[in-house]
Amino acid sequence: MASPILLALDLGDPDSVKRVLPIAENFASKEGAELHVVCVIPGYSMPLVGSFFPEGFQDKAIEAAKTALAEALQAEAENPSAIKAHLVQGTIYDEIMKMADKLDVSLIIMESHRPALKDYLLGPNAARVVRHAKQSVYVVRH
Repeated sequence: MASPILLALDLGDPDSVKRVLPIAENFASKEGAELHVVCVIPGYSMPLVGSFFPEGFQDKAIEAAKTALAEALQAEAENPSAIKAHLVQGTIYDEIMKMADKLDVSLIIMESHRPALKDYLLGPNAARVVRHAKQSVYVVRH
């Protein structure tokens, strides 16, 4: 069996699932690879950040994201039971690369929006993953 493939999904953009999930499923099917999907939600653990949210907000956010991910995969995947879903917290590009290393994937698939001027100065998440990941990265342009 081929090395696993990791798809990074943005739950904040529901249409993203429709655009990139079929591509990732196609890659996995052709390679005979296991498909993993990761969604990253921001961390609320810093005291400064956490103080702005009500008690229990982080747990509710995690549960809502888990539900949204499961529903998106159920609605859009050809074979939802064949996909391994992961939800992590932290910095998007960093968590994608950590998950890719942890799962020992050969390919990361992710979507990138057309760059704006600020992206050239700051660098979007896709650009950071492309620059720093040990794995090959397939970027789907939106």
